[in-house]
Amino acid sequence: QSDGSIAYLGRIDNQVKIRGNRIELGEVETAILEFDTIQQVVVMAQELKSEKVLGAYIVSEKPVDKSALRSFLQGRLPDYMVPGFYIEIPHFPLTSSGKIDRKALPSISENSIIKKEYIAPRNETEEKLVQIWQKVLEVESIGVLDSFFELGGHSLKAMKLIGLINTEFEIKIAINDLFKNIILEDQAALIENVTLMYVFDEEDNKNNIETEIFSI
Repeated sequence: QSDGSIAYLGRIDNQVKIRGNRIELGEVETAILEFDTIQQVVVMAQELKSEKVLGAYIVSEKPVDKSALRSFLQGRLPDYMVPGFYIEIPHFPLTSSGKIDRKALPSISENSIIKKEYIAPRNETEEKLVQIWQKVLEVESIGVLDSFFELGGHSLKAMKLIGLINTEFEIKIAINDLFKNIILEDQAALIENVTLMYVFDEEDNKNNIETEIFSI
């Protein structure tokens, strides 16, 4: 507001259900308002590519570091309550009665996702991984610095991702390892390290067999 205070907008009892999880939008809005510089916020669920997603519309004193905001929220909310999309607007449209006109808010789209400076894949592993991410996330122009969850990923998509990775690279990576490496270049490095371990294991097994045969 003009006096420097923040405004909570929306109904505290407004609930939605996404991927089986019930979410109180007011609780998400309250958490976002705790982030520095944000003055007003509305959180809504919308359909995007046949999937219900959570988006946050924010009015702030200055441009918001959306990656920092997402990290801030992850420390305060369960993962399923953290919005995957963030839209900054100069002010909220109002109805003739002075209430927020939610229907007049811009629709969530690919442009609402958090994307880093684009750096193209630099090797075959990164190239294959970009293609897998594009298939799972249905997002184009993915760079090696992008984060899986900031591009709209979630636990169900992560399960699909891990299956495609293990099939494509003929390895076995645990879902926990994937969650520890959410940046594309980090996932590519993980894949290469695991692949290298597989090669070493095969060589060790081969050497052991040859040693046993020689001993006989």
